Amino acid sequence: MRLLCPRPPSLEGMGEFKVHRVRFFNYVPSGIRCVAYNNQSNRLAVSRTDGTVEIYNLSANYFQEKFFPGHESRATEALCWAEGQRLFSAGLNGEIIEYDLQALNIKYAVDAFGGPIWSMTASPSGSQLLIGCEDGSVKLFQITPDKIQFERNFDRQKRSAIHKMNVDRRYMGVSKRKCIVWGVAFLSDGTIISVDSAGKVQFWDSVTGTLAKNHLIANADVLSIAVADQEDSFVVGTAEGTVFHFQLVSVTSNSNEKQWVRTKPFQHHTHDVRTVAHSPTALISGGTDTHLVIRPLMERVEVKNYDAALRKITFPHRCLVSCSKKRQLLLFQFAHHLELWRLGSTVATGRNGDTLPLSKNADHLLHLKTKGPENIICSCISPCGSWIAYSTASRFFLYRLNYEHDNISLKRVSKMPAFLRSALQILFSEDSTKLFVASNEGSLHIIQLLEGNFKHLHAFQRLSGTVEAMCLLAVSPDGNWLAASGTSAGVHVYNVKLLKLHCTVPAYNFPVTALAIAPNTNNLVIAHSDQQVFEYSIPDKQYTEWSRTVQKQGFHQLWLQRDTPITHISFHPKRPMHILLHDAYMFCIIDKSLPLPNDKTLLYNPLPPKNESDVVQRRTAHAFKISKIYKPLLFMDLLDEKTLVAVERPLDDIIAQLPPPIKKKKFGT
Repeated sequence: MRLLCPRPPSLEGMGEFKVHRVRFFNYVPSGIRCVAYNNQSNRLAVSRTDGTVEIYNLSANYFQEKFFPGHESRATEALCWAEGQRLFSAGLNGEIIEYDLQALNIKYAVDAFGGPIWSMTASPSGSQLLIGCEDGSVKLFQITPDKIQFERNFDRQKRSAIHKMNVDRRYMGVSKRKCIVWGVAFLSDGTIISVDSAGKVQFWDSVTGTLAKNHLIANADVLSIAVADQEDSFVVGTAEGTVFHFQLVSVTSNSNEKQWVRTKPFQHHTHDVRTVAHSPTALISGGTDTHLVIRPLMERVEVKNYDAALRKITFPHRCLVSCSKKRQLLLFQFAHHLELWRLGSTVATGRNGDTLPLSKNADHLLHLKTKGPENIICSCISPCGSWIAYSTASRFFLYRLNYEHDNISLKRVSKMPAFLRSALQILFSEDSTKLFVASNEGSLHIIQLLEGNFKHLHAFQRLSGTVEAMCLLAVSPDGNWLAASGTSAGVHVYNVKLLKLHCTVPAYNFPVTALAIAPNTNNLVIAHSDQQVFEYSIPDKQYTEWSRTVQKQGFHQLWLQRDTPITHISFHPKRPMHILLHDAYMFCIIDKSLPLPNDKTLLYNPLPPKNESDVVQRRTAHAFKISKIYKPLLFMDLLDEKTLVAVERPLDDIIAQLPPPIKKKKFGT
């Protein structure tokens, strides 16, 4: 779908914009296979069906602060934390993997020699790993400081088991040929809880091996279970998309006797809930519909701010789109290929809000498939449109593009240096003469681009005392300054001409989600996961007066309560007082010349203006001009002084490409 329309009526006072409304980025996130909650760090690990692993910082407004790209041969079936902050996964290729959470790569992989691995858990002390293999064996590994070491093998039990507990094969009163137990939990009081394909949650006495209680909760499989650390609550997920909450409650008000009671069912998924987790304050679920859902337990949330809001996270908290403004091109990043599109055009005119017919449709110019099984980590097209660069976990690719009328040719730049083996972020200079690369080894490289070739100019090495890699970059329009940020460290600013560190922005408690350097002033604008926005003068090495005013007065309460991070920042070339930024559900222009809104002010008015005086009033009311017309918004930027491009990905389009969900029989049908 391609639309071109004048500026939306909710963006009064910012000049006349035409908006390319792009909906042909056919991006579909991979389904969620496993989640693992770490109570010590309040972080959540999520694995997807393509092997991608994501880390969410729940204390930082649920920001996706790290990710490890997927791999075609790495289907993850189990994920767990051990030894405090160490993360492990296992899957159908039979390997156990540990992740380096600082360098953002795989530390090592160990073959368990038991075939595909279907389950894994850490011991209560966190010093051992137990895995369940396809061959029926259970293997025990000791976690050492640098690796894991095989300790012993528990062969498939035939006659020496303590108890054999047979689950009821009946389903809705009808005997089934086979009943599969999809998950178990072992409580400290000896209770075993099982969930199975007959739609049951069952409680067993581990001492006697007998069934104590049975709950039939679904007309389909119960696929997953997770228990709270205090063992007074647990959550299960079903193939019908329903999540059930069980709590241990007193039988009577004066009794010490307690029983498990199903208290709350939630329906936030359309498909199988393949995995669940239980934090101290929330129920967490994920599955085939690709959504990560975080449902707060209101009775356990102390502060009723954004922590009390239901979260449904669908899109990655990083940009998958880059733009060549000069040639009106968009580069879309998928897991295993890139697509290059030329925007359409129109000669028609219209009034505000009109949809204009296209005189020339958008063109799909290029489909660039990766070589090998690894997912793409990052990609970028140069502003001039003549270069494309992308990276996987082990290879870096650079291409030169040539345009002749409607034809395009592509030539790969060969013999890339070994130190560019893997990049976490890639960025071209505004004049397309330099390429900036953040490697997973912590270094920043400057590459000079020549006609079909390159020259390595300099490498900024990892600063002493820092261990994490840089994953966000911003370069000034004049090419003199480079800003780089990791997931938790401060922002470092480098002088590209003198090839040295210029300054470090004072550290802040929340991760950086986006950053950009303004033209002319060289002010660095930084957005954080708690929705704070700072402006830092690079030449003066201090926060600007506007930024100090903002921090003194504070942002509007509704601005701070937004639950998706800012992922892109840009500037208007002719309006130096304007900052353009967006998250997945709003586009905003901040006019620094106008007063900030206070909490009593209407931050956003969804209604169209009544008359011309209403337009003028809104134009001068306060600094924040917000539009929520375009959503979910994966990318938005200025193409020129009067043209915006907005890349949307409607959720209905994603759901339409998923396998059909289980059909529920409605009453009376």
